[in-house]
Amino acid sequence: MRLNKLLLFVCLFTSTMLFAQAKKEYKVNTIAFYNVENLFDTENDPITFDDDRTPDGKDHWTEEIYQAKLKNMAKVIAEIGSDVTGTTPAVIGICETENRKVLEDLVNQEPLLKKDYGIIQFDSPDRRGIDVALLYQKRLFIPTNYRAHELLIYDNNDRTKRIFTRDQLVVSGMLDGEKIHLIVNHWPSRSGGEARSRQKRISAAKLNKHIIDSIFVEEPYAKIITMGDFNDDPTSPSVKKILKTKAKRVGMNTKQLYNPMEEMYKDGLGTLAWRDGWNLFDQIIVSAELTKKDFTTYRFYKAGIYNKSYLTNSRGQYKGYPYRSFGNGSFTGGYSDHFPVYIYLIKEKTPSEISEQK
Repeated sequence: MRLNKLLLFVCLFTSTMLFAQAKKEYKVNTIAFYNVENLFDTENDPITFDDDRTPDGKDHWTEEIYQAKLKNMAKVIAEIGSDVTGTTPAVIGICETENRKVLEDLVNQEPLLKKDYGIIQFDSPDRRGIDVALLYQKRLFIPTNYRAHELLIYDNNDRTKRIFTRDQLVVSGMLDGEKIHLIVNHWPSRSGGEARSRQKRISAAKLNKHIIDSIFVEEPYAKIITMGDFNDDPTSPSVKKILKTKAKRVGMNTKQLYNPMEEMYKDGLGTLAWRDGWNLFDQIIVSAELTKKDFTTYRFYKAGIYNKSYLTNSRGQYKGYPYRSFGNGSFTGGYSDHFPVYIYLIKEKTPSEISEQK
Protein backbone atom coordinates (compact mmCIF):
# COMPACT_ATOMS: atom_id res chain seq x y z
CA MET A 1 0.00 0.00 0.00
CA ARG A 2 2.80 2.38 0.99
CA LEU A 3 4.68 1.47 -2.22
CA ASN A 4 1.61 2.28 -4.33
CA LYS A 5 1.29 5.70 -2.66
CA LEU A 6 4.95 6.37 -3.28
CA LEU A 7 4.64 5.46 -6.96
CA LEU A 8 1.58 7.69 -7.26
CA PHE A 9 3.48 10.57 -5.68
CA VAL A 10 6.43 10.07 -8.04
CA CYS A 11 4.11 10.01 -11.06
CA LEU A 12 2.29 13.18 -9.99
CA PHE A 13 5.55 14.95 -9.19
CA THR A 14 7.07 13.96 -12.54
CA SER A 15 3.94 15.08 -14.43
CA THR A 16 3.98 18.43 -12.63
CA MET A 17 7.63 18.98 -13.45
CA LEU A 18 7.11 18.09 -17.10
CA PHE A 19 4.14 20.47 -17.29
CA ALA A 20 6.20 23.25 -15.71
CA GLN A 21 8.97 22.66 -18.23
CA ALA A 22 6.51 22.61 -21.13
CA LYS A 23 4.87 25.89 -20.08
CA LYS A 24 6.44 28.75 -22.00
CA GLU A 25 6.13 32.50 -21.98
CA TYR A 26 6.24 34.63 -25.11
CA LYS A 27 7.06 38.10 -26.31
CA VAL A 28 4.33 39.45 -28.58
CA ASN A 29 4.54 42.36 -31.01
CA THR A 30 1.82 43.75 -33.26
CA ILE A 31 2.48 44.63 -36.89
CA ALA A 32 -0.44 46.58 -38.36
CA PHE A 33 -1.62 48.39 -41.46
CA TYR A 34 -4.22 51.16 -41.72
CA ASN A 35 -5.67 53.13 -44.65
CA VAL A 36 -6.49 56.34 -42.79
CA GLU A 37 -8.77 57.73 -45.53
CA ASN A 38 -7.33 61.00 -46.79
CA LEU A 39 -5.47 62.37 -43.79
CA PHE A 40 -4.79 65.85 -45.18
CA ASP A 41 -3.77 69.05 -43.46
CA THR A 42 -5.66 72.29 -44.17
CA GLU A 43 -3.00 73.97 -46.32
CA ASN A 44 -3.34 74.20 -50.08
CA ASP A 45 -0.42 72.51 -51.82
CA PRO A 46 -0.12 74.08 -55.30
CA ILE A 47 1.57 70.98 -56.70
CA THR A 48 -1.13 68.40 -55.84
CA PHE A 49 -4.89 68.09 -56.15
CA ASP A 50 -5.70 68.73 -52.49
CA ASP A 51 -8.10 71.64 -53.00
CA ASP A 52 -11.11 69.78 -51.60
CA ARG A 53 -9.36 69.31 -48.26
CA THR A 54 -8.90 73.00 -47.51
CA PRO A 55 -11.14 75.43 -45.55
CA ASP A 56 -12.48 76.92 -48.79
CA GLY A 57 -12.69 73.61 -50.64
CA LYS A 58 -15.61 71.29 -51.28
CA ASP A 59 -15.11 69.45 -47.97
CA HIS A 60 -14.65 72.64 -45.92
CA TRP A 61 -11.66 71.01 -44.26
CA THR A 62 -11.07 73.25 -41.26
CA GLU A 63 -8.43 73.06 -38.54
CA GLU A 64 -11.10 71.86 -36.09
CA ILE A 65 -12.05 68.96 -38.40
CA TYR A 66 -8.38 68.13 -39.03
CA GLN A 67 -7.70 67.90 -35.29
CA ALA A 68 -10.76 65.69 -34.78
CA LYS A 69 -9.57 63.39 -37.57
CA LEU A 70 -6.09 63.16 -36.01
CA LYS A 71 -7.57 62.33 -32.63
CA ASN A 72 -9.71 59.56 -34.13
CA MET A 73 -6.82 58.02 -36.07
CA ALA A 74 -4.55 58.04 -33.02
CA LYS A 75 -7.21 56.36 -30.90
CA VAL A 76 -7.57 53.49 -33.36
CA ILE A 77 -3.83 52.98 -33.85
CA ALA A 78 -3.19 52.99 -30.11
CA GLU A 79 -5.73 50.22 -29.55
CA ILE A 80 -4.72 47.75 -32.27
CA GLY A 81 -3.37 44.66 -30.52
CA SER A 82 -3.11 46.40 -27.15
CA ASP A 83 -5.41 43.93 -25.42
CA VAL A 84 -2.80 41.22 -26.07
CA THR A 85 0.51 43.12 -26.05
CA GLY A 86 -0.30 45.85 -23.53
CA THR A 87 1.08 48.44 -25.93
CA THR A 88 0.54 50.04 -29.33
CA PRO A 89 1.80 48.37 -32.55
CA ALA A 90 5.57 47.95 -32.78
CA VAL A 91 5.28 48.84 -36.46
CA ILE A 92 2.35 50.15 -38.49
CA GLY A 93 2.12 50.77 -42.23
CA ILE A 94 -0.01 53.74 -43.23
CA CYS A 95 -1.51 54.93 -46.49
CA GLU A 96 -3.52 57.95 -47.70
CA THR A 97 -1.49 60.54 -45.81
CA GLU A 98 -0.71 63.85 -47.50
CA ASN A 99 2.81 64.54 -46.23
CA ARG A 100 5.26 64.17 -43.37
CA LYS A 101 3.61 66.99 -41.41
CA VAL A 102 0.35 65.08 -40.93
CA LEU A 103 2.33 62.05 -39.72
CA GLU A 104 4.19 64.20 -37.22
CA ASP A 105 0.89 65.62 -36.02
CA LEU A 106 -0.47 62.07 -35.76
CA VAL A 107 2.34 60.59 -33.66
CA ASN A 108 2.20 63.62 -31.36
CA GLN A 109 -1.40 62.89 -30.40
CA GLU A 110 -1.79 61.96 -26.73
CA PRO A 111 -2.41 58.18 -27.18
CA LEU A 112 0.80 57.80 -29.23
CA LEU A 113 3.12 60.53 -27.96
CA LYS A 114 4.75 58.55 -25.13
CA LYS A 115 5.45 55.61 -27.45
CA ASP A 116 8.02 57.75 -29.30
CA TYR A 117 7.20 56.73 -32.87
CA GLY A 118 9.68 57.23 -35.67
CA ILE A 119 8.48 58.06 -39.19
CA ILE A 120 9.70 56.84 -42.57
CA GLN A 121 8.01 58.56 -45.50
CA PHE A 122 8.80 59.79 -48.99
CA ASP A 123 6.69 62.18 -51.08
CA SER A 124 5.22 60.03 -53.84
CA PRO A 125 4.37 61.21 -57.37
CA ASP A 126 0.66 60.47 -56.84
CA ARG A 127 -1.48 63.25 -58.35
CA ARG A 128 -3.48 63.70 -55.15
CA GLY A 129 -0.28 63.81 -53.14
CA ILE A 130 -1.10 60.81 -50.96
CA ASP A 131 1.76 58.70 -49.68
CA VAL A 132 2.56 55.48 -47.88
CA ALA A 133 4.57 55.54 -44.67
CA LEU A 134 5.87 53.44 -41.82
CA LEU A 135 5.59 54.33 -38.14
CA TYR A 136 7.64 52.40 -35.61
CA GLN A 137 8.27 52.40 -31.88
CA LYS A 138 11.92 53.38 -31.59
CA ARG A 139 12.51 51.15 -28.58
CA LEU A 140 11.28 48.08 -30.47
CA PHE A 141 12.38 48.57 -34.07
CA ILE A 142 15.60 50.05 -35.46
CA PRO A 143 15.58 50.80 -39.22
CA THR A 144 18.84 50.00 -40.99
CA ASN A 145 17.86 50.70 -44.60
CA TYR A 146 14.86 52.12 -46.44
CA ARG A 147 13.94 53.11 -49.95
CA ALA A 148 10.93 54.12 -52.05
CA HIS A 149 10.46 52.12 -55.29
CA GLU A 150 8.63 53.92 -58.09
CA LEU A 151 5.82 52.10 -59.86
CA LEU A 152 6.14 52.98 -63.54
CA ILE A 153 2.89 52.36 -65.42
CA TYR A 154 1.53 53.99 -68.57
CA ASP A 155 -1.82 54.56 -70.21
CA ASN A 156 -2.19 52.03 -73.06
CA ASN A 157 1.57 51.36 -72.83
CA ASP A 158 2.23 54.84 -74.21
CA ARG A 159 5.51 55.96 -72.60
CA THR A 160 4.48 59.59 -72.96
CA LYS A 161 1.41 59.02 -70.77
CA ARG A 162 2.64 57.95 -67.36
CA ILE A 163 0.05 57.19 -64.68
CA PHE A 164 1.40 58.67 -61.46
CA THR A 165 0.67 56.56 -58.41
CA ARG A 166 2.10 55.59 -55.03
CA ASP A 167 5.62 54.27 -54.48
CA GLN A 168 6.26 51.01 -52.65
CA LEU A 169 8.16 51.68 -49.43
CA VAL A 170 10.73 49.09 -48.36
CA VAL A 171 12.15 49.25 -44.84
CA SER A 172 14.67 46.80 -43.39
CA GLY A 173 15.59 46.84 -39.73
CA MET A 174 15.95 45.07 -36.42
CA LEU A 175 12.84 44.10 -34.48
CA ASP A 176 14.00 43.36 -30.98
CA GLY A 177 17.37 42.33 -32.40
CA GLU A 178 16.04 40.28 -35.34
CA LYS A 179 16.28 41.37 -38.96
CA ILE A 180 12.99 41.90 -40.73
CA HIS A 181 11.96 43.46 -44.06
CA LEU A 182 8.71 45.43 -44.40
CA ILE A 183 7.05 46.63 -47.61
CA VAL A 184 4.20 49.17 -47.47
CA ASN A 185 1.86 49.28 -50.49
CA HIS A 186 -1.07 51.24 -51.84
CA TRP A 187 -1.75 49.76 -55.27
CA PRO A 188 -3.71 51.57 -58.02
CA SER A 189 -7.44 51.87 -57.44
CA ARG A 190 -10.31 50.24 -59.32
CA SER A 191 -11.37 53.56 -60.80
CA GLY A 192 -13.00 52.86 -64.17
CA GLY A 193 -13.91 49.33 -63.14
CA GLU A 194 -12.06 46.28 -61.81
CA ALA A 195 -11.36 44.69 -65.20
CA ARG A 196 -10.31 47.89 -66.90
CA SER A 197 -7.89 48.83 -64.09
CA ARG A 198 -6.63 45.30 -63.40
CA GLN A 199 -3.40 45.60 -65.35
CA LYS A 200 -2.27 48.49 -63.15
CA ARG A 201 -2.45 46.27 -60.09
CA ILE A 202 -0.78 43.44 -61.98
CA SER A 203 2.09 45.86 -62.60
CA ALA A 204 2.14 46.79 -58.91
CA ALA A 205 2.25 43.10 -57.97
CA LYS A 206 5.15 42.52 -60.36
CA LEU A 207 7.12 45.32 -58.73
CA ASN A 208 6.32 43.90 -55.31
CA LYS A 209 7.42 40.42 -56.40
CA HIS A 210 10.63 41.87 -57.84
CA ILE A 211 11.40 43.59 -54.53
CA ILE A 212 10.73 40.39 -52.57
CA ASP A 213 12.79 38.23 -54.94
CA SER A 214 15.67 40.71 -54.70
CA ILE A 215 15.67 40.33 -50.92
CA PHE A 216 15.61 36.54 -51.26
CA VAL A 217 18.67 36.62 -53.52
CA GLU A 218 20.64 38.11 -50.64
CA GLU A 219 18.78 36.29 -47.86
CA PRO A 220 17.00 33.05 -48.89
CA TYR A 221 15.49 32.71 -45.40
CA ALA A 222 14.52 36.35 -45.02
CA LYS A 223 11.62 37.37 -42.81
CA ILE A 224 9.53 39.55 -45.11
CA ILE A 225 6.18 41.23 -44.49
CA THR A 226 4.42 42.94 -47.40
CA MET A 227 1.31 44.85 -46.38
CA GLY A 228 -1.04 47.46 -47.65
CA ASP A 229 -4.21 48.43 -49.43
CA PHE A 230 -3.84 46.29 -52.55
CA ASN A 231 -7.19 47.40 -54.03
CA ASP A 232 -7.56 43.70 -54.81
CA ASP A 233 -8.80 40.76 -52.78
CA PRO A 234 -6.65 37.82 -51.61
CA THR A 235 -7.96 35.72 -54.50
CA SER A 236 -7.39 38.33 -57.22
CA PRO A 237 -4.88 37.56 -60.00
CA SER A 238 -2.41 40.18 -58.77
CA VAL A 239 -2.11 38.42 -55.42
CA LYS A 240 -2.61 34.76 -56.34
CA LYS A 241 -0.93 34.58 -59.76
CA ILE A 242 1.81 37.19 -59.43
CA LEU A 243 2.74 37.02 -55.75
CA LYS A 244 1.74 33.32 -55.74
CA THR A 245 0.46 33.47 -52.18
CA LYS A 246 -0.57 30.37 -50.25
CA ALA A 247 -3.76 30.12 -48.22
CA LYS A 248 -2.33 27.51 -45.84
CA ARG A 249 0.86 27.79 -43.82
CA VAL A 250 1.37 24.02 -43.68
CA GLY A 251 4.00 22.59 -46.02
CA MET A 252 5.32 25.88 -47.32
CA ASN A 253 8.64 25.95 -49.13
CA THR A 254 11.43 28.49 -48.78
CA LYS A 255 10.72 31.82 -50.52
CA GLN A 256 6.97 31.23 -50.71
CA LEU A 257 4.44 33.71 -49.31
CA TYR A 258 1.57 33.00 -46.91
CA ASN A 259 -1.56 35.17 -46.94
CA PRO A 260 -3.58 34.68 -43.73
CA MET A 261 -6.25 37.01 -45.12
CA GLU A 262 -7.32 34.54 -47.82
CA GLU A 263 -9.21 32.25 -45.44
CA MET A 264 -10.84 35.31 -43.80
CA TYR A 265 -12.01 36.52 -47.21
CA LYS A 266 -13.44 33.11 -48.08
CA ASP A 267 -15.32 33.22 -44.76
CA GLY A 268 -17.00 36.45 -45.85
CA LEU A 269 -14.90 38.93 -43.87
CA GLY A 270 -13.72 42.24 -45.29
CA THR A 271 -12.07 45.56 -44.56
CA LEU A 272 -14.29 47.77 -46.70
CA ALA A 273 -17.77 47.55 -48.17
CA TRP A 274 -19.17 48.71 -51.49
CA ARG A 275 -22.65 48.24 -52.92
CA ASP A 276 -23.69 45.60 -50.38
CA GLY A 277 -20.52 43.59 -50.90
CA TRP A 278 -17.36 43.20 -48.85
CA ASN A 279 -13.78 43.36 -50.09
CA LEU A 280 -10.62 42.52 -48.22
CA PHE A 281 -8.19 44.90 -49.91
CA ASP A 282 -6.13 45.48 -46.76
CA GLN A 283 -3.77 42.57 -46.32
CA ILE A 284 -0.60 41.50 -44.52
CA ILE A 285 1.37 38.75 -46.27
CA VAL A 286 4.41 37.01 -44.76
CA SER A 287 7.31 34.94 -46.08
CA ALA A 288 7.66 31.24 -45.34
CA GLU A 289 10.36 31.78 -42.72
CA LEU A 290 7.84 33.54 -40.49
CA THR A 291 5.44 30.57 -40.61
CA LYS A 292 7.77 28.03 -38.99
CA LYS A 293 6.84 26.54 -35.62
CA ASP A 294 10.21 27.13 -33.96
CA PHE A 295 9.40 30.08 -31.72
CA THR A 296 12.93 30.69 -30.49
CA THR A 297 12.85 33.58 -32.96
CA TYR A 298 9.93 35.76 -34.04
CA ARG A 299 7.27 33.89 -36.00
CA PHE A 300 3.79 34.63 -37.29
CA TYR A 301 1.12 33.68 -34.76
CA LYS A 302 -2.21 35.15 -35.78
CA ALA A 303 -3.83 37.70 -38.10
CA GLY A 304 -6.93 39.79 -37.62
CA ILE A 305 -9.15 42.64 -38.78
CA TYR A 306 -9.59 45.40 -36.22
CA ASN A 307 -13.31 46.05 -36.60
CA LYS A 308 -14.52 47.12 -33.18
CA SER A 309 -18.13 48.28 -32.99
CA TYR A 310 -17.25 51.99 -32.74
CA LEU A 311 -15.53 51.73 -36.15
CA THR A 312 -18.78 50.50 -37.72
CA ASN A 313 -21.93 52.36 -38.76
CA SER A 314 -24.65 51.40 -36.31
CA ARG A 315 -27.66 52.50 -38.33
CA GLY A 316 -28.92 53.83 -41.64
CA GLN A 317 -28.26 52.83 -45.23
CA TYR A 318 -24.67 51.86 -44.47
CA LYS A 319 -25.27 49.96 -41.26
CA GLY A 320 -22.41 47.53 -40.69
CA TYR A 321 -20.04 49.35 -43.06
CA PRO A 322 -16.88 51.05 -41.79
CA TYR A 323 -17.74 54.37 -40.16
CA ARG A 324 -15.88 56.67 -42.52
CA SER A 325 -14.83 60.20 -41.66
CA PHE A 326 -16.55 61.97 -44.53
CA GLY A 327 -19.93 61.59 -46.20
CA ASN A 328 -22.42 63.75 -48.07
CA GLY A 329 -19.92 66.58 -48.21
CA SER A 330 -19.31 66.93 -44.48
CA PHE A 331 -17.27 65.47 -41.63
CA THR A 332 -19.17 62.64 -39.95
CA GLY A 333 -17.08 62.31 -36.81
CA GLY A 334 -16.08 58.85 -38.04
CA TYR A 335 -12.78 57.18 -38.73
CA SER A 336 -12.01 55.60 -42.11
CA ASP A 337 -13.69 53.72 -44.92
CA HIS A 338 -11.27 50.86 -44.21
CA PHE A 339 -10.77 48.70 -41.14
CA PRO A 340 -7.16 48.23 -40.03
CA VAL A 341 -5.52 44.79 -40.21
CA TYR A 342 -2.81 43.31 -38.03
CA ILE A 343 -0.69 40.28 -37.24
CA TYR A 344 1.02 39.13 -34.06
CA LEU A 345 4.65 38.06 -34.12
CA ILE A 346 5.71 35.99 -31.10
CA LYS A 347 8.83 34.33 -29.73
CA GLU A 348 9.72 32.47 -26.56
CA LYS A 349 11.15 34.45 -23.68
CA THR A 350 14.54 33.34 -22.46
CA PRO A 351 14.90 32.12 -18.83
CA SER A 352 16.70 35.36 -17.97
CA GLU A 353 13.86 37.46 -19.42
CA ILE A 354 11.32 35.48 -17.42
CA SER A 355 13.29 35.91 -14.21
CA GLU A 356 13.70 39.65 -14.80
CA GLN A 357 9.98 40.23 -14.90
CA LYS A 358 9.35 38.44 -11.61
